[in-house]
Amino acid sequence: MPKSLNESVAGSQPPNKDTDRSTPADSQKAYPRSVREPLASDKPDYKPGITYASQDNLPKLPIPELDSTCEKYINALKPLQNGREQADTAAAVAEFLQNEGPELQSRLKKYASGKTSYIEQFWYDSFLNFDNSVVLNLNPFFLLEDDPTPARNNQVTRAASLVNSSLSFVRAVRKEELPPDTLRGNPLCMYQYSRLFGTARLPTENGCHIAQDSGSKHIVVLCKGQFYWFDAMDEASDLIMTEKDMALNLQVIVDDAEQTPIQDAAKGALGVLSTENRKIWAGLRDVLTRDEDSNNTECLNIVDTALFILCLDYTEPKTGSELCGNMLCGTSEVVKGVQIGTCTNRWYDKLQIIVCKNGSAGINFEHTGVDGHTVLRMASDVYTDTILRFAKSINGQAPSLWTSTSPDPAKRDPDSFGDVSTTPHKLEWDMLPELSTALRFAETRLADLIQQNEFEMLEFAGYGKNFVTSMGFSPDAFVQMAFQAAYYGLYGRVENVYEPAMTKVFLHGRTEAIRAVTPESVEFVKTFWADNSPQRKVDALRKATQRHTALTKECAKALGQDRHLYALYCVWQRAVDEEGAEAASSNGMSSNGYSSPRDGTSDSAPGSPSRPSSGMPADENRSPSGRSAHVPSHSMPAIFADSGWDKINNTIISSSNCGNPALRHFGFGPTSGDGFGLGYIIKDDSISVCASSKHRQTKRFVDSIEAYLLEMRKLLRSVNKGKSMKASRAREAEERLQKTSPKQGRAIREADAVIDDSKAESDDEGLGGCECSLSTDHASRERH
Repeated sequence: MPKSLNESVAGSQPPNKDTDRSTPADSQKAYPRSVREPLASDKPDYKPGITYASQDNLPKLPIPELDSTCEKYINALKPLQNGREQADTAAAVAEFLQNEGPELQSRLKKYASGKTSYIEQFWYDSFLNFDNSVVLNLNPFFLLEDDPTPARNNQVTRAASLVNSSLSFVRAVRKEELPPDTLRGNPLCMYQYSRLFGTARLPTENGCHIAQDSGSKHIVVLCKGQFYWFDAMDEASDLIMTEKDMALNLQVIVDDAEQTPIQDAAKGALGVLSTENRKIWAGLRDVLTRDEDSNNTECLNIVDTALFILCLDYTEPKTGSELCGNMLCGTSEVVKGVQIGTCTNRWYDKLQIIVCKNGSAGINFEHTGVDGHTVLRMASDVYTDTILRFAKSINGQAPSLWTSTSPDPAKRDPDSFGDVSTTPHKLEWDMLPELSTALRFAETRLADLIQQNEFEMLEFAGYGKNFVTSMGFSPDAFVQMAFQAAYYGLYGRVENVYEPAMTKVFLHGRTEAIRAVTPESVEFVKTFWADNSPQRKVDALRKATQRHTALTKECAKALGQDRHLYALYCVWQRAVDEEGAEAASSNGMSSNGYSSPRDGTSDSAPGSPSRPSSGMPADENRSPSGRSAHVPSHSMPAIFADSGWDKINNTIISSSNCGNPALRHFGFGPTSGDGFGLGYIIKDDSISVCASSKHRQTKRFVDSIEAYLLEMRKLLRSVNKGKSMKASRAREAEERLQKTSPKQGRAIREADAVIDDSKAESDDEGLGGCECSLSTDHASRERH
């Protein structure tokens, strides 16, 4: 039987020094400091190994200069504002620079001196203090490509293969044999991999905690809303089951789950509770565990401490859009008043691998501690390993993805496994009447949430990275302009666009916000939709993409403005908290100041990485200029009270570029009621987009993106017609020989420009943050 979360945490440390340990009794409300405040201040204590070998050499995230940040902030807002708004923002920024700004910058530097990263704890808190459901708000999804061998695309076979490959990935991380990520030869921070498995987002009355059992060795399987578990690794993190053994276990679970009619199983599908408002969910966990004689405490610990959750769905989504919706939030299907959709077959507080009846598979992950770039590495390695292991079954000399592999479980001495339980066990929850009522209410709220959103897919096969680079454009910048042009063509205006840039070149780096709307992009979309020549349109596109690429590079160096300004806001808010607490203690009254992200007193999220103003009282107004530069001050700094702050943090097009050939789609929910969520993957010869919105003509928007891409190909070919494009190396050699040794027959030439298939890398390749930008904008949802 797996240990309780507290026993597990007390017995095994994550790779972080923990100089302030405690062993609290309450498994929901108190955890060791290294778990409650991961990464915040202590220097990581990594073991020898290749995975973390470069950690000590990575630079810390730089704190940008205040003047530079403010200038970039004004520039980012300029194309989104009218003249009066621009003047107001400029005045607010000037006031900030003259008053609170320098003092807040000084305080931030002082705060960061003892931290791994100046933004890290603020970033964590923005996720953990989010009270609303994580479904469609925080958790993103990946949809994997089907197994290339059709015979293996059935549920049990595919699931067993994916689970064993995932366990091999866990083993590589724990033994520090996973080669580090690199970008153009430079190592990237690997810390997030240590937070990927055995973790759970646990709700409390005062925000959530991320707890981890770094020695976890079991998995939990959900099938028709019913919970099963079994050990899959031993104490040495070696796999203890062959793929055949794993398939047998999963088949036993499917057969057992079939014995309970789905309407009856749905009434006890407690995973639905993880979709609730976080404070409600915290209260329900208290209900689950208040009876000492109940099974529920032990059942809850088994789920919390699992390596990950495997969800075996009984449905077979027919379309790509249905598949994306199933991976993101599950399906909603009510029969005779009972919810039997796959939305009841999830546990959103953990990493989930989802496999449909037909073998279609995906990943839904808790986003607090890891970005998409990290989970993408896992997904691509897992997908690759499933192929290589199948190849090895054909040819024993086929290569392996891993530095070392587990001993063959079929050949091990039975005594070498230690204390393990590979037999599946079904968790038997004690369904108290109030839990049954809460489950019904949670399900109806979840069904509402699912019905309020829609998803559409674009699988554009006209061209991809190869064509775009052959025309001299950055693929990511090219697609970003497609989004803006399609939106402008529908609505006749530009709106705020967000894209993350990865900052993992720095220690514990996460992302920086690329504000994709620039004067150049505005000029381009207006030029494109006006009656202009193809050459002029292409020239405008080139200027816009070059500007976007320059912004991306700048943000990848952590020199954007969003994260810095958010950190300054958090420093100001903490100063207000401290001043309010002192005043309250002196007069014997409780403070009504703004709650600190870390003091655990907030009733709502104090903010988010890109909309930190959400936790501010509505009546907080900016005072006239000339106030004292003394900080703290209960008067909100002018820069945060200005309307520009709300505009820059209300994202209408929330986008993220994340993918490789292992993924078919990637996506997330919209970040605002009148916005779109766009997850996209640029492959060599195709572009895929998963679009979501709250029923804002999503299909029409996707169709507009496709029409733009086709029109732009026509324009580019028109402009480049007759120009000598780069040919393949073999073609160059052939043309040289043709002069001296003509070949028989008439040569057939391309009618249009030759596409360079040399896969030239654009200069911003790999800089995308692969982050679900919803995570940086979730506070904006609270307004809708």
